[in-house]
Amino acid sequence: MIELKTPAEIQRMHTTGRFVAEVLSELGRLADVGVNLLDLEHHARDLIGARGAKSCYWDYAPSFGRGPFRNVVCLSVNDAVLHGLPHDYTLRDGDVLTADLAVSIDGWAADSARTLVVGTAAEEDLRVIRATEEALEAAIEAARPGNRLGDISAAVWTVARDHGYPVNTEYGGHGIGRTMHESPHVPNKGRPGRGLTLRPGLTLALEPWFARTTDRIVHDADGWTIRSADGSRTAHSEHTVAVTEDGPLVLTRREDENPASRADPTGRLSASDA
Repeated sequence: MIELKTPAEIQRMHTTGRFVAEVLSELGRLADVGVNLLDLEHHARDLIGARGAKSCYWDYAPSFGRGPFRNVVCLSVNDAVLHGLPHDYTLRDGDVLTADLAVSIDGWAADSARTLVVGTAAEEDLRVIRATEEALEAAIEAARPGNRLGDISAAVWTVARDHGYPVNTEYGGHGIGRTMHESPHVPNKGRPGRGLTLRPGLTLALEPWFARTTDRIVHDADGWTIRSADGSRTAHSEHTVAVTEDGPLVLTRREDENPASRADPTGRLSASDA
């Protein structure tokens, strides 16, 4: 069942979304060569606890994982892209890091993810990161009343195709609100003009993710971490978005993010943003 949110409920989700954005910005500032993933995990725990928020990941036990998940942030490195289980790994120069965070505050959830490069960035890594960011902005632009769910999926797919990246359809976006995962499922590939008609009050977590050279995935022995099947590097960008009468409202936009000029995926602002 799809629950449409009232403007007041969307504002409560926006409160949560702003906090999620703040934590992801902080993790981006801390991520550096020599930093351990567990240090990032514990810092996120401290921030969530201080805010009185609740992690949507802690004790999460879906059918596809080897649960329960006992961390508050997903941290995926290089060829890992989704559900990365924080572990004892020290970041190295050139690593690609994805941080994915979902929390709830006063019963309302928000979910967002970002990918950045630690230290020296290879152009091919920056390119796939930028592609997911562009796909996310295209998906957000399509999240307007009267459009169809397929318009969002097609927007992601079009950007991926234009950049030459294959698209996996096993995992995609989803509804969000009182819980982290609600209906509907939002594939990252679809046909325009098909599917659910978008109405004001619909809240979605839109999350394009690409691997450079494959649409196939494999799972780590930990039962959670998802990697590209051929070891190619990956990227993942996600925002929680509300469909409103005035168009899409991004609930998790970060202050260090400029959708017009794009933030540098190393985590630093581009010159035009300074």
